[in-house]
Amino acid sequence: MLEQFDLANLLVLDIETVPQYANHHEVPEHLQKLWDHKTQYTRKEETPEAFYERAGIWAEFGKIVCISVGIFTKGKNTGLRIKSFASHDEKELLINFADLLQAQPASLILCAHNGKEFDFPYICRRMLINGIKIPAQLEMSGKKPWEVNHLDTMELWKFGDYKSYTSLNLLTAIFNIPTPKDDIDGSMVGHVYWVENQLERICIYCQKDVVATAQLIRRYRGEELITDECITIVGE
Repeated sequence: MLEQFDLANLLVLDIETVPQYANHHEVPEHLQKLWDHKTQYTRKEETPEAFYERAGIWAEFGKIVCISVGIFTKGKNTGLRIKSFASHDEKELLINFADLLQAQPASLILCAHNGKEFDFPYICRRMLINGIKIPAQLEMSGKKPWEVNHLDTMELWKFGDYKSYTSLNLLTAIFNIPTPKDDIDGSMVGHVYWVENQLERICIYCQKDVVATAQLIRRYRGEELITDECITIVGE
């Protein structure tokens, strides 16, 4: 599986998102009303104020605080180089990420877990909102489905089954991919950002998901996992 892909032409990514405001009371009034309307069926019996902690899920009410990417490297042993774009200034973060993609071939394949449902559209929407041109690798308008170079490790696991969501944590467990025990999970990112002001902690969490996704790709291909000494974190 996936043997037809050159790993050197594949970029693995993950994003972390948070609500645009620290709490519901800080949201401008006109957006509060739109938030209330948008979530009226999703939040069920929860109040709009209490449910706002989940606003990072929606690109209209959230923002990206970190994008981590991983590139497979060739050598005696396959390696992985990871780079992160993390900032309180979302526009700056997105511009830097767009610059990275624009420096790569348009044929570069983007891969993420649940990327087609979440990461890829979220990035595109936030780029449009921030007035940033969408790079060729993310552009879908006018393309046929087979012309879009996006891989989704969750979609691949479905094998055409549309019934359920399978988490990255579950797949790493059943494929015996070791992952470090984290002190946070996705549901805690907004609190860690707005209350604890620990962006670096979120960045580390994001990088670990990139490693896990890259290792899952190796398992899908029937290959050995990348060893810890072959995984490198690089600065901006």
